[in-house]
Amino acid sequence: MDAQLPGGIGLSHISAYDWEAADGVCGGSPHIHLACTEAYVVTAGEGSVQTLTVEDGFTETPLEPGVIAWFTPGTVHRMTRGREEDGSGGGLRVTVLMQNSGLPEAGDAVFTFPPEVLADPEAYAAASGLPAKEGPEADRAARERRDLAVEGYLRLRDALKDGDAEPLHAFHRAAARLVAPRLAAWQPRWRDGALAAAERTGRHLAALADGDPSHLAAARARSAEPTRRGGYGMCGRRDEYELPGTTLPYHGE
Repeated sequence: MDAQLPGGIGLSHISAYDWEAADGVCGGSPHIHLACTEAYVVTAGEGSVQTLTVEDGFTETPLEPGVIAWFTPGTVHRMTRGREEDGSGGGLRVTVLMQNSGLPEAGDAVFTFPPEVLADPEAYAAASGLPAKEGPEADRAARERRDLAVEGYLRLRDALKDGDAEPLHAFHRAAARLVAPRLAAWQPRWRDGALAAAERTGRHLAALADGDPSHLAAARARSAEPTRRGGYGMCGRRDEYELPGTTLPYHGE
């Protein structure tokens, strides 16, 4: 496990989709995570992240270089880009940090599809999957998936703006039902990843308190480059990293 990034996090680089959605906004597929906090570290360009929560309703946070935006489990989020043609931004590039590397890849993410799709696991699987990793068919399917997620998202957003949080609560319940069959597989991933990293720090601290620095002799330096560029993620096109002994893309498909 010494190949993991610090604290068992996941990392990728993303750029927002340039496809215009039904509301005239260019950006990614709205979705939530049920167990992981996610952070955007903006490195280039301009855009925003739109979020929906029970407590805060609809919020839009501007993104520009130097901004770090993060959101806890249950936050519906949608990354959008500025429009280059009218001078309002564009070229948005974000480094994504994901808590609990291994859980997002194992399915800790649910699209904001309309309720009728969320209620049918087979329909959800068909709508969320891609026929290939790249090429025209993958491009078409990723765009259709984004558009369907935006359709459901706009219903949730409009209800919140009207003071009605029940549709968002219902979405949370539907998302929990969809991921329920995966939970048994998530436990060992968490124990072997983020929890193991925290416990290892505890052992190091205890050893240092006893005057034992022997773990320092096992130090290693590592580096990595993206193993896949321009993949179809939830928020946009993504560059992924696969490190020895662990896989660290942004989201599984």
